[in-house]
Parts: sequence; structure tokens; C-alpha cells
Amino acid sequence: MNWTPYYTGTGVVPEEPPTLPPPPPWRGERGRNGAGAHGGPTPSPASTYRPAPGLVDAVNAALHLRRPLLLTGPAGSGKSTVVEQIAAELGLGNVLRWHITSRSTLADALYRYDALGRIHAHNVRAVDRPAAPVSGRAARRTASATLAARAARAVRDDIGDFVQLGPLGTALLPGDRPRALLIDEIDKSDLDLPGDLLDVLERGRFEIPELARHTRSQVTVRTAEPGVRHTIHNGLVECVEYPVIVLTSNGERDFPAPFLRRCVRFDMPALTVPALTGIVEAHLDEVEEGTTRTLVNAFVERLNRGESLAVDQLLSAVHLLRGDRVPDEDQRTRLQELLLQGLGRA
Repeated sequence: MNWTPYYTGTGVVPEEPPTLPPPPPWRGERGRNGAGAHGGPTPSPASTYRPAPGLVDAVNAALHLRRPLLLTGPAGSGKSTVVEQIAAELGLGNVLRWHITSRSTLADALYRYDALGRIHAHNVRAVDRPAAPVSGRAARRTASATLAARAARAVRDDIGDFVQLGPLGTALLPGDRPRALLIDEIDKSDLDLPGDLLDVLERGRFEIPELARHTRSQVTVRTAEPGVRHTIHNGLVECVEYPVIVLTSNGERDFPAPFLRRCVRFDMPALTVPALTGIVEAHLDEVEEGTTRTLVNAFVERLNRGESLAVDQLLSAVHLLRGDRVPDEDQRTRLQELLLQGLGRA
């Protein structure tokens, strides 16, 4: 299949709009549901991931000890994909994700309470629709109906509609099976967050004060999964099984010793030609040996020079440049440089 310029840059509108090509296998429109753009099976991250030597032992050590697994390595080395494979093999359901930024707080990861939204909803419900003047028995029936309507509105004013558990809070809900949680790029957090995590991870529980003070002992709240709700008893969330937690770090900072002591740590090894070739073959059904070998060797050479590149970039380059899709050598060179730009600068 040759290179097709769907976009020409001329501004000319064709009579028949072109049909775009199917996405790469790892970018399938319905890939996470097991079907690709053409209805066929699409490889999931769990089935295509190839763990580095020693990583399987590190994962099993963390599972036996019920400790978080801290993976350190450069961007694109497959750290965040590990939890997908763990969840798939252990039948833990969808992976919960908490992507860390410098503004991330433990409170947001546990739960959020929309107090202003609740006040607004209460005020809207408190507005009674004006009724036509009545007298006698009709007036008494109207008054009774109004009281009943107000009571119904009070019931509908449920605090649970305004409490939503975050990814960590959802992972700590009690259940027959533990949940899998990815805490991505923990090294991007402020200095206090790793320490703040310690108490919650050690005890496996936390309290929601707004629910603990509520008149009802059981309140059903929203979770981090769309459409899924859970009943909280006395404002306390406490896990039955400790969640399977994978933390990733790009190695941009050090962590306090108490935090490291509570984690099973694994440093992702340097990517090699055989490892990258295996990754490419796992993601792409039709691999052209010459193009793959050339791109993989160039990729590893740049990594060895200290450049920052992601495996996803290599997959994109191999997918686009394999075979005779781009016969023009100058264009191939330009596309390779475009797709394999270093990540050290914008």
C-alpha cells in the first residue's frame, strides 16, 4: 500500500470525500473493547506487552506482600502498561487511573464533595410553583399535596448525588476482588504527596466527614467509574482486599525513605534491539524486516546517546514506513525525522 496524501493543502474540495485509512492496531477505535476499526480483534495492551527480565518477579513480590509496585524508567518504556497486563491476568476489571501533576492532592484522589452544587440544587427544589387560589376542602387538599411535594423534594435532595469517589477512593471500596490502580508519574507531585499517601495505603481506609456527620448512616455515592455507585456506611471507606497499585516514575526526583520502604521497587532496564524488535512484532501483524531493523537500530543508537524517545514513536514510524508505502527516499527521511523527534524539547 503506497503513501496516500489525503490532505493536499490546496483547499480544493473533492467531489467524493476520501475514506481515511484504518488506525494502527494499538490505536484502534474500539481496541479496548476487543474490536478494531473493521470489526476484527484488536490486540490489547495486556496481550502485546512483553515484561522486562526481572519484572515478573517484582510484580509477584508486590502481590504477595500487598505492597505498591514502584516502576522507574524513562518515558515510553512501558511502565504504565504493566498494570493493564496484571489486571487482565488476575481478572481485576478495568484499571483505575490517577495521573499526577504538581497540583494533585490526596483529597482529590479519595473523594470530592460538591457543596455549592448541593446548595444550588436545594434552592431550586425549594421554589414552589404558584398555585391558583382555592378555598375550603380544596384548599386543605392543596396544602396537603404541597407538604407531600416538599417531603418528596427533601428525599430527592440526596447528599450522595454530590459526593464522588476519586480513583484511589474507588480502589479502596470493599469487594470480593482487589482493584488495580495506576498512579502515574508520582515524581511530578509536590513534596508532601508521597508522605500523605503512606497512612491511607497502610490502613487501607479513609473517612468522608460529610457523610460521617450525615443523619443517614448509609449513603450511596458515585464512584470514579461512570454510572457505577456504591453505598457508604457511616462515612467510612475500608477495603477488604488491598488494591493492586502500580506507581510510575520517570526518575526526575528522589522520594523519602519511609515511602520507598513501603514499596517494591523496580528499575526498568535499558531498551535493547531484541526487546524492541519483539515489541514491534507483538503490535504489528505484518512486519517488514528491513525497515524494522533499520528503525530499531537507529532508535537504540539515539537512546544510547542519551536522547529521550518513546516506544510509541518507534511503533508509529515502523507502521507508517514499512514496506513500499513511502517509495520516495527523501520523503521517508523527512517522515522518520518527524515521527522520531526527541522528547527533550517541544
